[in-house]
Order: sequence, then structure tokens, then C-alpha cells
Amino acid sequence: MSFRIGNGWDLHRLTTGRNLMLGGVLIPHDKGEDAHSDGDVLIHAIIDALLGSMAKGDIGNHFPPHDDRWKDADSSYLLTLVMETLKEEGLSVVNIDTTVILQEPHLQPYILDIRKTLARLMGLSVSVISVKAKTAEHILGELGSGDAIEAQATVLVHVMEKTRELENPAETP
Repeated sequence: MSFRIGNGWDLHRLTTGRNLMLGGVLIPHDKGEDAHSDGDVLIHAIIDALLGSMAKGDIGNHFPPHDDRWKDADSSYLLTLVMETLKEEGLSVVNIDTTVILQEPHLQPYILDIRKTLARLMGLSVSVISVKAKTAEHILGELGSGDAIEAQATVLVHVMEKTRELENPAETP
């Protein structure tokens, strides 16, 4: 059995006049992510973690912010594209552990909806997706003042046996 780990991270300033999207769920708030796409930091961190597990760079390599094709892009769609690549590579997600750092609003009432949405987008069971919410305890600059949002993600992926043989032909019997 062979596994890989990927880590992802994203950070955006919050600004008025934008929606606050987290894990594909619209969170009621007077501010949203200031970004080229919809700015969903949680999905962006997950995408980075998935790409990292495949050694395929980061979200900016695949969906560059200077490319108008991705202007106001729905991050949920970007996640489905990356999941297709993961499957093509012969990999499957074992579990995902994420943390969102946001001063306000409190995210606890939305966590289950976020997990369910991510599970649907990724074709996974809710039981393998962890979403934790933390505040910055009014410290850490813009995070602590409520002017930014951060997300971190770690994924564990399983390498299918056939893929492993292709990667290491000398190791196959």
C-alpha cells in the first residue's frame, strides 16, 4: 500500500461588496474574499493540498490569477477539475483535515453544510472530511482584526496499485 500527503494554504483580505464563500457554501457576512476568483480560501487550500499530493504545483499554476478565464470563477468547479486529474493519476482521497481562521462570523453553524458540500463535490463520504474553525484571538494583524481569512488543508491520498507499478517499474515482480 502506498500513500501520499499534500498540504495547502490560502489567505485573502476581506472586503465589502463581495460574498464570503467557504467550501462552496455562502456564509452570511458583510464582507467577502477579495480575489480574482470567488476567493473560496477553503477550497483553494484543498486544491493546493491535492495538487501537492500529485507533485503538480499549486492553484496558481493551473488557474493563474492573470488569466481572465478564471475571473470570478466558481472554486467548486475548479475543485471538480482537480479531482478529475487526481482520478486520472490513479489516486483516491483517504481523508482531508482543514482549518479555517476567521475572526467573525463564527462558523460552527455552517460546518456540517460545508462538509456535506465538499463531500458532494469530491465524491467522498462526509466522514472523511474534517473542517475546523478558529479565530485569531484578535491578534495576528489583519486576521485578528477581522480583515482577512486563512485556510489550511492536509490530504492523505491512496496510490492505486496499478499506478504504483507504473511509477516504479523496477520494483514490480
